[in-house]
This record gives sequence, C-alpha cells and structure tokens, in this order.
Amino acid sequence: MWVVPSIGGTRLLGVLFFGSCMVLAPALTAHGADQESGGWSLPGAILIPLDLAVLLYAAGMARLWRQAGVGRGVALWQPGSFAAGWALLVAALLSPLHELGDRLFTAHMIEHEVLMIAAAPALVLSRPLGAMLWSFPRAIRRHIAGTVRWPIVRVTWRGLTEPASATVLHGFAIWSWHMPVLFRAALAREPVHWLQHVSFLASALLFWWALLSSRTRRKSYGASVFYLFFTSMHCGLLGAILALSKNEIFVTRNSAAAQWGLSALEDQQLGGLIMWVGASAFYLAAALILAAFWIGSGSSAVKKIGSGAVPSEINAVPIYGMQERRRNHSALVSSEVTRPGMRDQK
Repeated sequence: MWVVPSIGGTRLLGVLFFGSCMVLAPALTAHGADQESGGWSLPGAILIPLDLAVLLYAAGMARLWRQAGVGRGVALWQPGSFAAGWALLVAALLSPLHELGDRLFTAHMIEHEVLMIAAAPALVLSRPLGAMLWSFPRAIRRHIAGTVRWPIVRVTWRGLTEPASATVLHGFAIWSWHMPVLFRAALAREPVHWLQHVSFLASALLFWWALLSSRTRRKSYGASVFYLFFTSMHCGLLGAILALSKNEIFVTRNSAAAQWGLSALEDQQLGGLIMWVGASAFYLAAALILAAFWIGSGSSAVKKIGSGAVPSEINAVPIYGMQERRRNHSALVSSEVTRPGMRDQK
C-alpha cells in the first residue's frame, strides 16, 4: 500500500536513525568498561563514518521518495538490506567480538567473515550510492554526477568491478593478510589492524558488486558462478591449511584460548575450520543461487538484482531535480536524470 511520500520518507528517516541509536546503545553504556572483560569499543574513526553513512542514506532516500514516489529509485526492500549490512558492520567492528578477536583467533576469523560474506553483500544489494547522492543539494549532485562520468573514473571503476579482477583482488586480500608476518603486524599495531579490516571490507564490496551487478549479462553469469566456486575453493584451501596444521602458525597476543578451554593450536584449528566449512559453504551457496538466476536469466528478478557500475546507479535515480510529466502537477514524476540544460524543480 502506497503512503504519502513526504510522510513515508520522514517516518523512514526517523526509524533508521532511531535504529542506529538503539544499535549503538550497548556501546554507549559500556563505554569505559574494562576492555579485558570484552566491552564495546567506540573509536571515532569508525563511529563517525558509520553514523554518517546511515544519515546520508536515510536523508537521501527520504528526499528521493518524497519527489519520485515511495519505492522509486530505491526499492522498498533495499533499506532493510542496508540496515542489515550496517548492523553487521557494527557487530563486527564495535561489539565485544572485535576486542575478543585480538586475543582469540577463532573470534578474529568470525569477525572477518562477518565483514566479507554477510555485511558486504547486504550493503551491495541495498544500492547505497544513489540514495546517498540524493542527500546532497542539487548543485553538488550535478557536480558528482559529472565527475563519475570522467573517462578515467569510469575506466578505473569498471576495471575494479570486473568479476575476474574483483575476484583476484579479494583473494589477494584474504591470502596476504593470513601471512604470519602481516597477521602479527596487524595484532601489534592498531593502524595496521584497521587497514586489514578496510582491505577485507573494500575488496569484498568490490567482489560482491561485480558478481551481483546488472551489468553481468546472461553470457557472463556462468563466469560469475565460476568465480564464486573459485573463491569457495581457495578459501576452503586456506581454512584447511589452518585447520589441519600441527604447528601454531598464528599466535594472538595475550591469548584468551585457555579461558575458552582451548590450546593456541586448537584455537587456530577451530578458526581454520570456520573458514574451511563456514565461509566456503556460504560462497558455494551464493554460487548455486547465482546459477539458478543464470538458468532463469530471462526473468525480471535477474534484470533487477544489481545496480551496475557507479554511473549506472547514479543514472538510475534523479540527480538534478524532478520534472512533472503532466501540467496539472500530478503525483507522477519522472525518475530519470534531468539534463543539465533543463529547468530543475525547486
């Protein structure tokens, strides 16, 4: 059932903002708690981008729905996907899981899998860039839309989001950070640790964007299925190496393994098992789902699964303003990008 766009957008903005406060409430109440007990962490470098992201998305979506109509530009289910991805980021980066990951390899592995196989695809499916763009004034939207159409930006983005290159980049991030020297550096230095998180999340976002993009036509769906199978297998291989090793490859500082009834080696093996079975199974399941889309690629579900490249996503929603299709100011407005030379609606 359709609602008045202005009321619906305002309500949704309030719901998302209230939801973000509720998610962070445990962190705020736990601030100052003993970190050894496993409390929430509140680094400003993470809190500010997370809060900014949800505010930009909600504000942009409210404005877009108010002008274009509820469900246009951003589908009704996509805000839920964004909220789920955002909440998973909070759980991985701010909850006690993050602090425990410094002292327990198994928790460290769970944290990274949440980022790569749960938060990343949920955020990609929400198509956040177009909605966030609409949170800015019309002049800034026009400038951003022009910038992303620069040839160097388009070529770079297309290169990063080609399925093959995105798969290689994602695999490189996974394997390189599990080299003992880099793993120890991440635990010893907090900036390196956050760089590890950023590289995992960024490469996963590119990977899922490439595979869930509407730019992927029927002839390349088979290739995307292959890349998911390939990722499942190389993650399984890395997990098997860790799970079957008889030697301690990774030793966390101030290890909490004993508190969980594990030796350091058993902690490593359990973490490897999570990657070997859990992560590999998720990639495999995604491959099977994509294969089903491939088989039925003539259906509308496949045509609408993703957003394509950044310029395509931006072009999918109004940028500069709305034009009325009828002179009598009917509720039906255009959802296409207005040409710069055309008059914008205030």
